[in-house]
Amino acid sequence: MVDEGASGLLPVAARPLWQRALPVVVLAGITAAQLGTPNGVELGYFLAAVPPLAAFAYGPIGTVVLATVTFVGVLLPHTRDWYPHGGDILTLAVVVVFSIVVAWVRQRRDHQLVTVRTVAEAAQLAVLPPLPAAVGPVRCAGLYQAAQRGTLVGGDFYDVREGPHGVRAVIADVQGHGLAAVGTVAALLGAFREAVLDEPTLSAVAARLDRRLVVDARPDGHGELFATALLLEFPPHEPVVRVVSCGHPRPFLLRGRTAAELVAEPAPPLGLGLAGLAPPRELRVELAEGDRILAYTDGVTEARDGAGVFYPLGERLAALAAPRDGLAALTEAVRDDLVRYAGRAKDDVALLALAPTNGAPPS
Repeated sequence: MVDEGASGLLPVAARPLWQRALPVVVLAGITAAQLGTPNGVELGYFLAAVPPLAAFAYGPIGTVVLATVTFVGVLLPHTRDWYPHGGDILTLAVVVVFSIVVAWVRQRRDHQLVTVRTVAEAAQLAVLPPLPAAVGPVRCAGLYQAAQRGTLVGGDFYDVREGPHGVRAVIADVQGHGLAAVGTVAALLGAFREAVLDEPTLSAVAARLDRRLVVDARPDGHGELFATALLLEFPPHEPVVRVVSCGHPRPFLLRGRTAAELVAEPAPPLGLGLAGLAPPRELRVELAEGDRILAYTDGVTEARDGAGVFYPLGERLAALAAPRDGLAALTEAVRDDLVRYAGRAKDDVALLALAPTNGAPPS
């Protein structure tokens, strides 16, 4: 646990070496140049730039130390023809005091930003904790990249849970992205984790998630919420996977070096009131030893290259999915290939790789 100190603020990471060295280099360079110039050529005025540079590289104490050395540097020409007047000294003193105040305010603000960022990261990780390497007999790996810089959670999410009906997984894309969608993500994750324990079928799990969104929508008509979702179930002691899609992109079944889409009958996205419609139909797929499933959100397939062409995941996936590589290597390979193809994604990107072990202990 990090010690916050008496102020209750977390410590700030040290500034980069070049930033800390810059005031010292400027001070030494101007002083050496002054000593090496003929009498009558005055460079000491440039030393007034050192305290402001120190204020952005050090705290108040470091700024005071460099300011003191700066005063000494200004007084060095006393043995020469030039002598600083009282106005010059007063101007430099004002610059020094101002720099010390700036250094104190900056340091205080940096401490506050670190504290806020730490709390925000803890809250986001509480909403979407990292996946374990295996959940029951199913190995899993997830990769998430938020479109909004500085966030760990956005509008996409995934989760894998074990319950009385086997291991169930969800990957979903909530309306909106970034921090604005985190509340909806938290609500859906809570509903999913409860439904894993309570509901006997994937269709019932989807209905529970749909109801959560319908209840959370504002009655004034300005708070409609919807999400696409893919639900998967690995029943105990059966080499099969059941899939329910609620308007979500189709997952891929990786078998050896081939990649084939799992075409589940699509149902409407969550939040549109599934209770009044026929329940979504489940797709049942027999699995072989070594099969892997890759699910993703539309931030992957809707990424474009410089010519505006969408990322062809289906065409490139087989070449990226080496059978001997682990699931984490698979998600990272897709992410890296996506970045090379389209640069940084403009939408949230989520990848979820799953591999049942068919009763064998997970590796």
